[in-house]
Amino acid sequence: MLLEPPIDKLVKKVGNPYKLAVLAGKRAKYLQRTLTEEELNAIPEVTRAVHEIYEGTVIAEEDNVQNNITTE
Repeated sequence: MLLEPPIDKLVKKVGNPYKLAVLAGKRAKYLQRTLTEEELNAIPEVTRAVHEIYEGTVIAEEDNVQNNITTE
């Protein structure tokens, strides 16, 4: 069960629950392919994906998923 961040705030951020589910699923799948085993064991990929969506690191635009990561 997801307690943090609150689902209602995530839905407001993304637009609707279906879009949230697809966005979180796509991001989690990407993270599963790219993170090391240690990183995956530390924080599960779905939890990490949901936190990234809540923080604004990953945003949904139209029908695309865009990584909004700034590097300095």
